[in-house]
Amino acid sequence: MFAFSVPDVAFLTSGAGHAALSSFVPTGDPLRDAAAARRLVGEEHGAALLETALLRSRARGRFPDGWLWTADALEQATAVPVAQHRAQRIAAVAAGRVVHDVTCSVGVEVAALSAVLDRVVGSDLDPVRLAMARANVPGARLARADALVPVTRGSVVVADPARRTSSGRRVRRPDEMTPPLAALPGPDLVVSTAPGLDFALVPWAREVELVSLDGRVREAALWSAGLVPDDGPRRRATVLRPAGDGFQVTDLDDDTCPVTDVDEWLVDPDGAVVRAGLVRQFAARHGLAQLDPHLAYLTGPHPPSGRAFRVLEHGPFSEKTLRQTLRRREVGRVEILVRGVDVEPDRLRPRLKLAGPGAATVVLARVGRGARAYVCETSPATPRTTR
Repeated sequence: MFAFSVPDVAFLTSGAGHAALSSFVPTGDPLRDAAAARRLVGEEHGAALLETALLRSRARGRFPDGWLWTADALEQATAVPVAQHRAQRIAAVAAGRVVHDVTCSVGVEVAALSAVLDRVVGSDLDPVRLAMARANVPGARLARADALVPVTRGSVVVADPARRTSSGRRVRRPDEMTPPLAALPGPDLVVSTAPGLDFALVPWAREVELVSLDGRVREAALWSAGLVPDDGPRRRATVLRPAGDGFQVTDLDDDTCPVTDVDEWLVDPDGAVVRAGLVRQFAARHGLAQLDPHLAYLTGPHPPSGRAFRVLEHGPFSEKTLRQTLRRREVGRVEILVRGVDVEPDRLRPRLKLAGPGAATVVLARVGRGARAYVCETSPATPRTTR
C-alpha cells in the first residue's frame, strides 16, 4: 500500500499536480501505468500520481470528484448521506456553538458539518490526512492535534474512532478503538462506531442510533445526554434511501404487534431496525405481525416499501419436501435465507438438485419449536445469501 508524504500532497495540489491529474488516465495495467506516471511527473511523485488517480476512480459516485485520499481514509470514510444526516441532527441542537471533529481525516465530516453550521473545527494527528483535508475543504478551520488533547473548549465533539488495529484486525470493544471511546472529551459528544458494538459498554450514550444506507447498516451513532432530550428515545433506527423515502423508528413508538401465522407477504425489516431492537415498533407502524416473538421476520397482507417476499408455499422444513416443492415448480435458481436454523445455504443448495427455468427465494426460519420453510417469489431486491 502506497504511503503518501506531505510533499506528495503539496505537489498534487500545485498547478503541475492538477495538470497531471487532469491528463493522466490509468489503463488498468499496473506496470504500464506506473511507467506512464513516472514519465509525466518524474520518479519523485509518479507513485503518488498513480495512487491518487486510482483512488479517485474508486471514490467516483460516492464522494466529491477531485478529492485527495489515502487508501485507508477512503475505506474508512463515512458515506456522504450518513455524514449529512448526522450534521443536520447536530445543527438542530448546536446552533451557534463550535462543533469540533476530532478525527477529521481527509474532511468528509467537516465538509458535511460546514454546509449547515458556521463554527466548525477539524483536527487530526496525521499530517498527510490533514494536508489532504485542507485541499478537499478549502477554508475549513483545521489543526493538527491529538483527539484526546482538545484544542477547543465547550464544543460539541464529533469523533469516528478507528475500528481496526494497525495489523488490520477488526475491534469491537470501545477500549480497543483508536482513540478509546472512554477517553474522548465530553460532555457533548457524538461518536460514530461499529453497528456490532456492545452498547452496554458505553453507558454514557443517552441515545444509540443505528443508521443504514441503501439497505446496508453503516454505523451506530452514540449521542451523549447533552445533545438529546431527557424524554427522548434511547434507541433509534434511521433508514436512509437515495429516493428520499427513508424513515426513522424509535423505542418511543407504539410496539403493539400480534403474533400470527404467515400471511401473503414475508417482510424482512431493514437491518438498522433489527439491530436497534425495534422490529415490533416497525411492525405496529405498518400493520404487520410477527411470525415468532424471537424472530425478525414479519408478515402481513400488504408489504411496506423495502425488502419483502410474496409467499407461494410454506410448511415444516425438511430437505426432501423442499426439494420436491422446488422440482414441481421447476426452480433452477434459488436464494436461501436462514434465521435461527442450523443450515448452511451453500451446502444445502446442491442437495436440492435444482433444475428448471424458474427462480425462487427460500426462507428457512425457526418458528416456535420447529423450523419452517417459506418458498417465495424472487424479487429484484432479494439480498445475497445470509444466515
